[in-house]
Amino acid sequence: MEENRFLEPVDKEEVKQAGLVLRWMKVRLVLLFPAVLLAASCALPRIIVLHDPLSPEEHINLGLAYEKNGEVENAIREYRQAAKNLPEAYVYLGNICFSNGAYAESEKYYRKAIKKKPDLADAYNNLAWLLYVRGGNMEKALGKAREAVKLNPSNAAYTDTLTKIEEAMAKQEKSTPAQ
Repeated sequence: MEENRFLEPVDKEEVKQAGLVLRWMKVRLVLLFPAVLLAASCALPRIIVLHDPLSPEEHINLGLAYEKNGEVENAIREYRQAAKNLPEAYVYLGNICFSNGAYAESEKYYRKAIKKKPDLADAYNNLAWLLYVRGGNMEKALGKAREAVKLNPSNAAYTDTLTKIEEAMAKQEKSTPAQ
């Protein structure tokens, strides 16, 4: 059997001094640690991504997820990334601007989508709705709504937009006295 080993009695003053030294070392370490991290971060190589691993569609899906969570800036960043290769992304940018009351910017994105992809019915419809909501040029709104319906006649939302604009224009004509 092994012999019992006991610790030697320690002087209380030595323990006290050792504790002070340890505390002093902790304080120095706490003060020094951020500087060490900063120096270390400067020395690390930076990683630059040359190829985006996400497709434009994946950027749109990520943008939709961010938008759903109320992270508007992140959603806009993802839509802009998608718009580099996918004109439909401009419609998403227009929609997020529209929902935040940035109508001029929204109109800019819808027009850009139409310019990049002239057969994009969503862009025509959303631009028509924007012009209708703003109460701007109803003739232009009517033209855009008609173009959306022409491009995709089976979409009920486009037909609804066209109907609302036509009703507003008819109401406007009735309330305006003949000259």
